[in-house]
Amino acid sequence: TNTDVGKTYACEKFLRHFAKAGLEVGYFKPCETGVVDFPLDGMKMLNLVKELNPSFNVTINDVVPYQFKLPAAPYVAKENTVIDINFLKEKKEFLQSMCDVLIIEGAGGLMVPIEKNLFMIDLIKEFDCETILITPSKLGCINDTLLSINALKSKNINFEFYINLHKDIDSFEKVSKPFLTNYFGKLNFLEDLQKL
Repeated sequence: TNTDVGKTYACEKFLRHFAKAGLEVGYFKPCETGVVDFPLDGMKMLNLVKELNPSFNVTINDVVPYQFKLPAAPYVAKENTVIDINFLKEKKEFLQSMCDVLIIEGAGGLMVPIEKNLFMIDLIKEFDCETILITPSKLGCINDTLLSINALKSKNINFEFYINLHKDIDSFEKVSKPFLTNYFGKLNFLEDLQKL
């Protein structure tokens, strides 16, 4: 739904979940911003994937092809660089050829701009992939979750969503969970993945 909701944490959970199920896993983050020496999220996940699937023999530049220093939306951070969607699709196919399940992590939320008329949500359609929305447990998560779900539905994107019990976890049960449970029925929590 946004920045700092636990997307990388979710990627780790899903990578471990699928590897435990006997599948060869891979990871792809098309853009990472706020990169100083190397992409922190991308490197962390690449190291995990190499541990879980040693045949995923790629470099950090394969896994995170666009790396920008400024911690901002890719559209802003990229300055004069053109982000080539066809290059990203080719990179995705290359990485997917080395695994059964390729986890793709977005940057920020669904409406984060990559180019003037290309947003993170558009990558989902371009990549033709299954979608998992990660939503936080912090105050404001109801609004962010419903807005993100409406954005996905407006693009006819099927999805599942998982709540990351991280921020405001102590107040979540009282402040946000009653509405979310009443509205959606069953809720999925990242923390339950290891129990599946």
